Order: sequence, then structure tokens, then C-alpha cells
Amino acid sequence: MEEMEARRLVAAEGKVLLETGLVARTWGNVSCRVDRNHFVITPSGLDYEHMTPEDLVMMSIDTGEAVGNRKPSSEKGIHLAAYELKPETNYCIHTHQTYATAIGLGGITTLQVTKEEQEKLGGMCVASYGISSTKKLAKQVYQALQTGANIIFMIHHGVLICGSSRKEAFERATLLEEICYRNYRMPGDDRTLDPSAQHMISQVSNLREGAQVVCTKETLAAAELGRSIPAQVDDMAQMIGKKIPFVNRANSDEVVAALDKCGAVLIKDVGIIVWDPLAEEREALKVLTQKAAIVYLHTQACHVKGTLGSIDVFLQHLIYRTKYAKQKNK
Repeated sequence: MEEMEARRLVAAEGKVLLETGLVARTWGNVSCRVDRNHFVITPSGLDYEHMTPEDLVMMSIDTGEAVGNRKPSSEKGIHLAAYELKPETNYCIHTHQTYATAIGLGGITTLQVTKEEQEKLGGMCVASYGISSTKKLAKQVYQALQTGANIIFMIHHGVLICGSSRKEAFERATLLEEICYRNYRMPGDDRTLDPSAQHMISQVSNLREGAQVVCTKETLAAAELGRSIPAQVDDMAQMIGKKIPFVNRANSDEVVAALDKCGAVLIKDVGIIVWDPLAEEREALKVLTQKAAIVYLHTQACHVKGTLGSIDVFLQHLIYRTKYAKQKNK
């Protein structure tokens, strides 16, 4: 494929992935093979809405070196592994898609999938955990790719999807999410916001302008369990820390204290309240906490703990607060 065509495909793909909910913010990354020894990949930390073909970074498959003015995605190692091991792969998408993340943690051995769907996906495998963007994660993905699978579930992190073309990779990503949604398990019945909770919500909104409620069947079901949601996925560890605390809705001061500390709080009959001084961060927290609730409910239904280690959570939260969040505040 000509380099400029590859650049145009990848730059346009980011916007499509945002629209379909397969990624959020700058999370996830996309790449396309140019020739036997090169591929282009999305840059680190650049919003998909503002990305242009010129922003993409050229990578050497032989040396792993990057060429360009921008830094390549921090997950370049998992893309490099795919192109190195799979000469038939010409396009890769790393997503943070919600239901596939949940299924990956709950276990894929009992996944109900038709023979036709299996053929379209091109094989699935689970990669053991490694902190996002690390050599350990790239190594685990490399080992999983050696099975020949085109779908790699990265535990606690997301999914890598390989395809012979942009069309095949994207179709695999969307089909995978459909299958995982169909196999998703959630304990408890559907619930709705308790009207009597509106007073407490108003109190919190008065104390922290911009505080928002994530009131869905999943956040309400998670709150009904009456306990905090532990960090099970890297992106939650980064933005929130070790848990989304559960707080009694009668205590608005405790709710505000929790919001100041981690940006999210779980409340029975309310769902999750999120807050951050920046509107962009609040929107990200809404997406992230909904995903956290979905993943937690599925692992509970599957009787799987699935909690990240405390050191892993600490390191990722620290890096996010000292690097990424500071860039957003500039």
C-alpha cells in the first residue's frame, strides 16, 4: 500500500472508532502496513478528532525505530509484534471496547459463538497481563499471537484485532463486540433512579459545580451490591485509582470528599456521580465508570475476582496524574 493511502486510512479510522464506541478519548491505537518492513501508527496523546495523515508515525518492523516529528503510540510494541509474526496482517486496531474487555476478564472458554463467527474472527486467544505500554505487555501479546489468533484479549486492558485489510479488521472489531455483548452476564434486575435521591444529587451539584450522574441499569445494579468497585481495568486505575468508593447517599459531605479524592462515587439507588474541574475529564469519567460497572458486574456473575494488583494500580495512577493530567491542564 502507498504510504499516503495508509496514512489517510488510519487517520480516518480514529474518528470511526470514536463514533462506534470502540475507543474513547486518545485511548486505543491504529496502524497499517506500508510494505514488508514498515507500518504507520497513530501518535501518542493526540485526539482522534484533530488527527491528520501527516500526524501519523512511520515505524520500522526490523528495527522498531520511529520516523517523524511525533512520538508513536505507547502501544507500538503490540502492533510491531503483529506485523513481525503475521505477514498476512496489514491492519491492526487496539481497542478498549467495553464488552470484550469484560468477557476477557470473565473468561473466553465458555464464549458462545457460531462456527461462521469463529471463521470471520480468525481465532481468539488471551494474553497474560502486563501494564499498558510496557515491554512485558508486548511480550505477552507476542506469545499469544504465536497461536495464529487474530483476536488477542489483553487481560485488564483491551483487545488487539488483526486483519488483512482495514475492512476486515474493523468488521472483526464490531463483530467481536456484538458476540461479547450477547455473552455478557449481569446479576440483578434492571433498576431506575430513586426519585427521592434527587435532593442529595442537588446538594452535591451545589457543592461541586458540574458534578454529573451516570444513572444506567449497570451503574444502578453495581450500586445495589453495596460495595466499592475495585480497579479491574488499566484505564480505571489510571484515572480513578484503586476503587470507585461506595457511599451512603444520606451523607453528601462524604460524597463530595470521595469526588475530590478520586472523581467518582457509587451510591445506591443513584448510580455513580462523577466530577472533575475540567469538562473533558468529566466526560471521560462518565464513559470510564459505566465501563467499570459493566466489567465488575460480569466478573461478579462469573465468580471471578479480576482485580488489578495494588502496585500496578499505584504506578498507573501516579503516571496519569503526573504526566497525562498535567498535559490536559496546560
